[in-house]
Formats: sequence, structure tokens, C-alpha cells
Amino acid sequence: MSRQKSLLSLSQVVMFGLAYMTPIIVLGTFGVLAMVTSGAVSGAYAVALLAMLFTAHSYGRMACAYPVAGSAYAYVRHAIDERLGFIAGWAIILDYLFLPMVIWLIGAAYLNSAFPAIPVAAWLIAFIIVTTLINIVGLRLASAINGVMMLIQMLVIVAFVALAIRYIVGDASQPLFSLVPFTGMGEASGTLPMLMAGAAIACYSFLGFDAVTTLTEETRDPQRTLPRAILLITLIGGLIFVVVSYFVQLAAPGGVFENPDAAAYEIARNIGGDLFVSIFLIGLVVGQFASGIAAQASGARLLYAMGRDGLLPKRLLGQLGRYGTPVGGLVLSGMVALLALTMDVLSAASFINFGAFVAFALVNIAVMAHYYVREKRRGLHGAVFFLLFPLIGLFAIVWLMVSLDARALLLGGVWLAIGMLWLCWLTRGFRQPMPELASLTAAQ
Repeated sequence: MSRQKSLLSLSQVVMFGLAYMTPIIVLGTFGVLAMVTSGAVSGAYAVALLAMLFTAHSYGRMACAYPVAGSAYAYVRHAIDERLGFIAGWAIILDYLFLPMVIWLIGAAYLNSAFPAIPVAAWLIAFIIVTTLINIVGLRLASAINGVMMLIQMLVIVAFVALAIRYIVGDASQPLFSLVPFTGMGEASGTLPMLMAGAAIACYSFLGFDAVTTLTEETRDPQRTLPRAILLITLIGGLIFVVVSYFVQLAAPGGVFENPDAAAYEIARNIGGDLFVSIFLIGLVVGQFASGIAAQASGARLLYAMGRDGLLPKRLLGQLGRYGTPVGGLVLSGMVALLALTMDVLSAASFINFGAFVAFALVNIAVMAHYYVREKRRGLHGAVFFLLFPLIGLFAIVWLMVSLDARALLLGGVWLAIGMLWLCWLTRGFRQPMPELASLTAAQ
């Protein structure tokens, strides 16, 4: 298959990743994180950022080695083993397939709270239809919309922080510099298990950095652009999360709210009044819409890569539509999102991070296998960048994974078991090789 025309520049890829991450989600999930960490949301984000930077480095290295669509699936398959590559792809499918559903469900829930006469189902279906049509038309339109969405999000975030600072130094009469947002309050404050539990949840906000690796075949000079974009997305997004949560935590110390799921509403009203609550709602919903565009597109690209290679039904998922976009994957993602009509946010999102952590761990291992073992880059530079950094990333990801709650681990384990059964069927009981990875063969 011929390579698709490259479209995206460094700034567009970074914007796409940041849109996927949805910086304003730091406000939408603030109450839950504050409850888990006893008021140490900034500390949880700082730990998550540190862990994600090492894994982002690994993704960047693998994007240099294999500039093809497929993300963790392609990297692990070629660097380690085709069966492990399938497991990595299967794990990340869990993330990509269910993340758009959660994003749209959150947006629909917020809109329903503002306009209770319109049911959640109506808002959800509207999100699905509009986002799917935009992605089918193509990435140029999606990128242009993402730019506008990001601008709106950042304006709302800046306003929220400015009002929080005014509230801190004025109404609350508190100092602007404190370690409390990093250590928390109460008996459990400052403990590593508490911070790790919070960081395991906070990693949900970082998932955009790896999503852009599925856009390799639409990126200009991907071997140079993607590694830079991945690190920039992770660093910029992480700093936004840490800084914003710091000032919001000072404006609302502790982790006790009337409704943790909607704590940002309570805080917005305290610091800015009813008018700002409405502005915040608009910004949050806009952010969810932008994130839905990026999440659905990335998931469809992964489904296309695996369908093209025969690991998923090729006629359904392995072909491009008239606009050069993976219509089958986009439609499937929209259909999966309809499951949200019978689910809540907690049950839908509980095991998303599990799939991401499995893929992240395997990509860290892939860097060591490709560069340190196969290519024998074992000088000081190789030992640091191709052994030490991936080992740190692997250790951090495993620690975050075991910090997830038991339900997430159980559901994630069931998903992996289903993947193993599908792999067994594909290889006729592991007796036959996996289908040939055509994209990598053509790239070499």
C-alpha cells in the first residue's frame, strides 16, 4: 500500500496531542483526585508527569526506529515479538475504543446538568455523530477545529487560575506559596502510596502523548517530528496540570467536597460567581469535544493498522475511505460509544488506564530490546538512554499499574484474556505465525 500524503507539522501534532489530553480535564477531575490524595492533587500530577516523561522518551525512540502507523502495536511487534505486539495493540485498543466513549459521556453529563430537559442520551448521540463526521472528512479539518478548541480551553483555564489567585490573596487571605498542594492534609498526607494512587488516576490526563504516534503516516518528517512532539506534549500538558491544580488546591484546600465529581463547579462559583460557572461549563464541554475528535481519530488509525495487517477483519477495518480516512474504525468507535447509554462514567473509565499501562510497559521493554540488545548500543550514551531511562519508565509504570483499584485490574485482566483467546485463534493454537506486518516491511 502506498504511503499516505504527509499533512501534519510539529505544531499541528503537538496541538493534536494536547487536544487529546484536554488540559481543562485537570478541572473536571479535580474533586476525585483531591479526595483520593487528601488534597495533594499537584503532588499526584508531579509524580505522574515524571513517570510519563520516561515513557514518552521511549515512545519517541521507537517512533524514530519505526515511522509507521500502529503505535505500541507496531513497536513491540517488530522490536520484541509478533505475539507480544498483538497483546500491546490489544491493550491499547481497550484504551482507544473506550476513551472516546468516556469523553463524550462526561460532556453529555455536564450539558445535561445545565439543560436537564435534554437527556444525556441526546447529547451523547450528538457528540458521536458530529465528531465522527468531522473525522471522516479528514485530519485537516480536525486539526483546524482542535486549534480553536485549544484556544477556548486555555482562555478558560487562565481565567480560572486568575480568579483562584484573586480569591487566595483576597477572600481566603492565604499565602500563594505552600507545599500543601503537593503533600496534602490529614493523617495520610504526604505518603507515597497516597501519591501513587492519585498518580495512577492522574495518568488518565496524559494519554494524548502516545496517541500521536498513530499519526506517523500523516506527519511530515516523522522520525524527527514525532519524538520532539511526544516530549513537548507530555511536558506542556504535565506542567499545565501541576500549575493549575496548585492554585485550585490553594483556593479549595483538602479533599472534601459536596460532590467530588463536580467539585470544579463548586470552586468556580466560590471564586467567580454564577457567570463564571457558565463560562467554565462552556470551556469544559468544548474541551471534551476537542478531545473526542483526537481520541476517536487515533483509535481508528490503530484499528486500521491492525486490520490492514490481518489481525482484525480487513474488509471492515483495514481500508481507507474516499477522504483517505479509516471510516470503518471511526464508525466502530461511534457504535461502541453507544454502550454509554447503559453505563456510567466510573464503570466505563475504570479500566482505561490498565490498557495504557500494559502498552506503556511493553514499549519501554521494546526500547531496550531494539537499541540495547539488537543494535548493541552499549556505550555510556546507550546505557543511559536505551537501558536506564526505559528501566525507570518500566518500573514507574508497573508501580502505577498495581496502584489501580482491584476492579480496574480485574476488568483489565478479563480484556487481556479475551485478547489471548483471539490470538490463539489467529495462530491456530500458536502453531502458525502471525499475519505479515506489511507496513513495516514496506518501510524498510
